[in-house]
Amino acid sequence: MSIAVNVIEPRLLNVQITEDEIIAHLVDGRTISVPLAWSWRLSEATPDQRRNFEIIGDGLGIRWPDIDEDISAEGMLNGSPAHRPKGKSQLQSAAATTK
Repeated sequence: MSIAVNVIEPRLLNVQITEDEIIAHLVDGRTISVPLAWSWRLSEATPDQRRNFEIIGDGLGIRWPDIDEDISAEGMLNGSPAHRPKGKSQLQSAAATTK
Protein backbone atom coordinates (compact mmCIF):
# COMPACT_ATOMS: atom_id res chain seq x y z
CA MET A 1 0.00 0.00 0.00
CA SER A 2 1.32 3.42 -0.89
CA ILE A 3 0.26 6.78 0.41
CA ALA A 4 0.40 9.91 -1.71
CA VAL A 5 1.44 13.03 0.14
CA ASN A 6 1.43 16.54 -1.24
CA VAL A 7 4.32 18.42 0.28
CA ILE A 8 3.71 22.14 0.14
CA GLU A 9 6.54 24.45 1.03
CA PRO A 10 5.58 27.17 3.49
CA ARG A 11 5.23 30.53 1.77
CA LEU A 12 5.16 33.95 3.37
CA LEU A 13 2.30 36.31 2.65
CA ASN A 14 3.48 39.18 4.84
CA VAL A 15 5.85 39.84 7.71
CA GLN A 16 5.90 42.10 10.77
CA ILE A 17 8.99 42.93 12.79
CA THR A 18 8.54 44.04 16.39
CA GLU A 19 11.17 44.88 19.00
CA ASP A 20 11.12 41.23 20.10
CA GLU A 21 9.72 39.05 17.32
CA ILE A 22 9.52 38.23 13.65
CA ILE A 23 5.86 37.50 12.91
CA ALA A 24 5.10 35.80 9.61
CA HIS A 25 1.70 35.26 8.05
CA LEU A 26 1.74 32.31 5.65
CA VAL A 27 -0.37 31.95 2.51
CA ASP A 28 -2.09 28.89 4.01
CA GLY A 29 -3.50 31.01 6.86
CA ARG A 30 -1.02 30.09 9.60
CA THR A 31 0.81 32.72 11.61
CA ILE A 32 4.20 31.89 13.08
CA SER A 33 6.58 33.93 15.18
CA VAL A 34 10.15 33.54 16.34
CA PRO A 35 12.20 35.60 18.79
CA LEU A 36 14.27 38.34 17.20
CA ALA A 37 17.16 36.98 19.26
CA TRP A 38 17.28 33.99 16.88
CA SER A 39 19.15 36.29 14.52
CA TRP A 40 22.12 38.02 16.09
CA ARG A 41 22.29 40.34 13.07
CA LEU A 42 18.68 41.45 13.54
CA SER A 43 19.15 41.74 17.30
CA GLU A 44 22.01 44.19 16.74
CA ALA A 45 20.40 46.05 13.82
CA THR A 46 18.82 49.47 14.06
CA PRO A 47 15.03 49.77 13.79
CA ASP A 48 15.44 51.23 10.28
CA GLN A 49 17.59 48.28 9.22
CA ARG A 50 15.01 45.84 10.60
CA ARG A 51 12.21 47.58 8.70
CA ASN A 52 14.12 47.36 5.41
CA PHE A 53 13.29 43.80 4.35
CA GLU A 54 11.83 42.06 1.35
CA ILE A 55 10.03 38.77 0.89
CA ILE A 56 12.10 36.69 -1.52
CA GLY A 57 11.75 33.54 -3.58
CA ASP A 58 8.00 33.85 -4.11
CA GLY A 59 7.50 33.81 -0.35
CA LEU A 60 10.14 31.25 0.65
CA GLY A 61 12.07 33.67 2.84
CA ILE A 62 12.87 37.16 4.07
CA ARG A 63 15.95 39.22 3.16
CA TRP A 64 17.41 42.19 5.04
CA PRO A 65 19.90 43.67 2.55
CA ASP A 66 21.33 46.29 4.94
CA ILE A 67 22.63 43.61 7.31
CA ASP A 68 23.06 40.70 4.86
CA GLU A 69 20.55 38.46 6.66
CA ASP A 70 18.20 35.87 5.15
CA ILE A 71 15.66 33.76 7.03
CA SER A 72 13.54 31.07 5.39
CA ALA A 73 9.94 30.31 6.26
CA GLU A 74 10.96 26.69 6.67
CA GLY A 75 13.74 27.68 9.09
CA MET A 76 11.23 29.62 11.17
CA LEU A 77 8.89 26.61 11.27
CA ASN A 78 11.66 24.14 12.08
CA GLY A 79 13.20 26.28 14.81
CA SER A 80 16.59 27.04 13.25
CA PRO A 81 18.18 30.00 15.06
CA ALA A 82 21.31 31.60 13.59
CA HIS A 83 24.30 31.48 15.93
CA ARG A 84 27.00 34.14 15.91
CA PRO A 85 30.17 32.83 14.30
CA LYS A 86 33.14 32.67 16.61
CA GLY A 87 35.59 35.53 16.16
CA LYS A 88 39.25 34.95 15.46
CA SER A 89 40.26 35.62 19.07
CA GLN A 90 37.61 33.18 20.36
CA LEU A 91 38.87 30.48 17.98
CA GLN A 92 42.47 31.06 19.07
CA SER A 93 41.49 30.84 22.76
CA ALA A 94 39.55 27.62 22.16
CA ALA A 95 42.51 26.11 20.29
CA ALA A 96 44.92 27.10 23.07
CA THR A 97 42.79 25.43 25.78
CA THR A 98 42.60 22.13 23.85
CA LYS A 99 46.39 21.77 23.61
